[in-house]
Amino acid sequence: MAGAFGFKGCQKIRGAQIRGLLEAKDFFLFDCDGVIWHGENAITGAAKVVNALIRRGKNVVFVTNNCTRPRENYVNKFTRLGFTDVMLDQIFSSSYCSALYLRDVVKIRGQVFVIGCEGLRRELLEAGIPCVEETDDPDATIYNCALAPDVKAVLVGHDDKLTFLKLAKASCYLRDPECLFLATDNDPWHPLSGGRILPGSGSLTAALEVASGRKATVIGKPSRFMFECISSQFSGVDPAQCLMVGDRLETDMLFGSNCGLDTMLTLTGVSQIEEAQEYRNSDLTTNHSYVPDYVVDTIADFLPAFEEIEEQND
Repeated sequence: MAGAFGFKGCQKIRGAQIRGLLEAKDFFLFDCDGVIWHGENAITGAAKVVNALIRRGKNVVFVTNNCTRPRENYVNKFTRLGFTDVMLDQIFSSSYCSALYLRDVVKIRGQVFVIGCEGLRRELLEAGIPCVEETDDPDATIYNCALAPDVKAVLVGHDDKLTFLKLAKASCYLRDPECLFLATDNDPWHPLSGGRILPGSGSLTAALEVASGRKATVIGKPSRFMFECISSQFSGVDPAQCLMVGDRLETDMLFGSNCGLDTMLTLTGVSQIEEAQEYRNSDLTTNHSYVPDYVVDTIADFLPAFEEIEEQND
């Protein structure tokens, strides 16, 4: 589709170009952090855009690598920030998709050792997947702690209470070649206010990969599995009719490329157009998968296109 508009290759679009895209696409996939909101503040105009798409009969889903909260919490946040039409089945988080992978794909028989927040554990438990309970004494070490006998998978997500003992236990479980090694996502870091950063799940996974000598299977973006989850729950999903909108080249744009989707970078988050242009001009063809088809300053740029469509219909 990008070639049909004649501006494929991370060029900014506006007005009639966005309108044509909105009319051509039936399925819109949005990242959340940096696209829909910053923390507890919705990006200006984002709620109007999402609500307008849904009310016009477009399919809208949210694909996020944030594994720290269950989907019910996302619904509450959307409602709180003015996204009045968002429902539970539109939300695909890396924690939810990890639960689906363990339950429906590998059909896990045994416990899962989780490095992650309570929200990740809740998604697993709601899917009927048993998790190892942490019952160690405060002064326990890897030399004297108990190890569960039936751990069939280690799942790594964001964990702001990571301890050396958790890392050591996971390393022990992964000595069993039959024990699966999964990661919710491979995001290396996340931006915070004041120029600070928060290490992401990818940094924790990397530590365990070194300790275990194994590579994790990544469930969230840029893996295709998240799109497979969407396709299994929404009938007739055609990649050619989809648009992936995100703020991170190495995650969102690569995810779209891996799944055969057109991609749009919004400049309200992590990546900027100069980085996309560097990838576009790179001699390494693998870098071209990070290049978005379209670029907008913010998804609020959709609003004038909606107004044009309404005027035409009137």
